[in-house]
Amino acid sequence: MRFEGKSGLVTGAGKGIGKAIAMRLAADGAKVLCADVDQQALDDVVSEIEAAGGAASTMCVDVSDAAQVDAMVSKAIESFGNLHLAVNNAGIGGAGKPLAEQELEEWERVIGINLSGVFYGLKYEIPAILASGGGAIVNIASMFARHALRGRAHYTASKYGVIGLTRTAAMDYAGEPIRINTVCPGVIDTPLARSDADTTGAVADMVPLGRMGEASEIANMVAFLLSDEASYITASEFDVDGGILH
Repeated sequence: MRFEGKSGLVTGAGKGIGKAIAMRLAADGAKVLCADVDQQALDDVVSEIEAAGGAASTMCVDVSDAAQVDAMVSKAIESFGNLHLAVNNAGIGGAGKPLAEQELEEWERVIGINLSGVFYGLKYEIPAILASGGGAIVNIASMFARHALRGRAHYTASKYGVIGLTRTAAMDYAGEPIRINTVCPGVIDTPLARSDADTTGAVADMVPLGRMGEASEIANMVAFLLSDEASYITASEFDVDGGILH
């Protein structure tokens, strides 16, 4: 129960990696605000958390809208009285096309969710966590923050940007009781990965460990980075990718 007495929020918590993270934090004792654009998925996640003895609430949030992200952080404080932990996980893959063929609207949508959404999260989470006495934030990037993915200029750029945002935010607040890190998942068995089976299958064949990762394996790393066990770690990124970026 490493997070007993603490509260947190997870974006993109309705399925996949976000769901696994929310469930892991709740299992470790945290009260968790689960945010997503899919209310039914959120309700299902909270039902699972509560059935396992945890505590959680929900909020339907589009992270590309700064006002909604601000309201999300306020909702967490209203629900639990404080905020100690945050995971900015919400993201989309975007349509696969060569750069010059990508629609401007698609570029703006992917950047809005994957990159601006993380900026908005940090902007409102940091003051709330500091006001609560301190804590930690983990942003979810991707192995493609380190290795370009053909046909996904928007996705690759957004995930590179997440690392830059994380490092800068961590340095801006290095003198305060808050740590901020990035986790870069590899090929993980999630609905997002399964929606692009051709690319996922080709990349999975390259993984030295010989399999796709599980969402729970990302949640394990996130929980560690949020915990006091990682008290000397900030402004860093961690690959959880089965060794593919060796």
